[in-house]
Amino acid sequence: MSENKSYFFCGVGGSGMLPLAMIVAARGSAVAGSDRSRDQGRSPGKFDWIERQGIALFPQDGSGVTAGQTLVASAAVEDGVPDVAAANALGLPRLTRADLNAALFNEAERAIGVGGTSGKSTVTGMIGWILERAGAKPTVMNGAVMRNLASDTMPFASALVGDAATYVSEVDESDGSIALYRPDVAVVTNISLDHKSLEELHQLFGDFAAKARVALINADDAESAPLLVGANVASFGFTDTADVRGSDFEALPDGCRFTVNVESTAHAAALRMPGRHNAANALAAIAATRAAGVPVAEAVAALASFAGLARRYEVLGQANDITVIDDFAHNPDKVAATLSAVAELPGRALLFFQPHGYGPLRQMGKELAASFANGMRDGDKLYVSDPVYFGGTVDRSVGSEALVAAIVAGGADAVHLATRAECGAAILDAAKPGDRILILGARDDTLTEFGRELLEKLGQA
Repeated sequence: MSENKSYFFCGVGGSGMLPLAMIVAARGSAVAGSDRSRDQGRSPGKFDWIERQGIALFPQDGSGVTAGQTLVASAAVEDGVPDVAAANALGLPRLTRADLNAALFNEAERAIGVGGTSGKSTVTGMIGWILERAGAKPTVMNGAVMRNLASDTMPFASALVGDAATYVSEVDESDGSIALYRPDVAVVTNISLDHKSLEELHQLFGDFAAKARVALINADDAESAPLLVGANVASFGFTDTADVRGSDFEALPDGCRFTVNVESTAHAAALRMPGRHNAANALAAIAATRAAGVPVAEAVAALASFAGLARRYEVLGQANDITVIDDFAHNPDKVAATLSAVAELPGRALLFFQPHGYGPLRQMGKELAASFANGMRDGDKLYVSDPVYFGGTVDRSVGSEALVAAIVAGGADAVHLATRAECGAAILDAAKPGDRILILGARDDTLTEFGRELLEKLGQA
């Protein structure tokens, strides 16, 4: 880390790239970058804000790449991309986002890594908030905006820059980079099908947990059961055998409450976030910060003021008694958790879903369809647009039509409309007082803008 203090981020606006760029910039490194979304005119406000933070932005044509830099780019970015070609021509070193993040993480005295198929960002944000309230001054690397830290001047607060000694980060299994991290405290939220086979996931998460001084495993998750062994393992969950155990869960209109039981002591807990899955996320964060030395009572108190993350069941507003909610759900487990939270309260759900790619539909379309079909209630309706596609040579032979057909075959009410605009018009036409409209999907910053547009139009009706 100390050998090169100048970085060029190819794809600097990405959810994993931006917080990392902010961290290294805050620590004194020179940071520049490019992004295809900026070149295509998407999310101009976001890139204007990045430039105001002192990060120089260039077209993704190689013009910003200069001698003395280290290129930071996804492993999937090909050598033909102009920034990569320019870096190769100059003989510059290249790191992936995970390479750089792992280097920072592994240098920390107290490194807390959060892995799992679902809930990583939320648990990471919860741990960061608990440690911040406890005075630990953590550095937090997250994949989502932490709403407690966001403000008009810091709208993209997906990183918190604190002391180098305490580093909290979500870690990614989808590309195998979880293997780079050496955690002091490791959290595994759950294991389910997403980017890799279950066999590969068990190996990756098992190795990750085995390296930690303390590994916290979800006792409620059947696929995580093989990890519940070893002298360094403790557990969390609602199962009676969990070391940090939840009980007495109660759904509320504005969140939930439950009891946290540790070593025969019960603590009354409340969250401003709905869903039993978020109570489980809280148990994971409490277990992790307990392993890092924060008393359970202090952690429970801090979580009462945790405002959650952007796009994690985020209520955008209400108009004419219709609520619009923005959510990151995009894989089978996340969709199931979101629909479970929806079902805890009365009211019909009108769901919009934009798949996050053609590849994921081929990988997990069957499981995704089952999550929708099993989680939707009578009266709920799903509108599915075509998947995210920003160009390239990806196989587009399997699209949203196949997903919708499988959902309908499973007994749920779903329709495929090619464009987001068509889906939006249909949702607005169907919406009635008492309904909740949910915007689901990932990899597209403009989904939130779409939700806000629907809310505005509802207010004009």
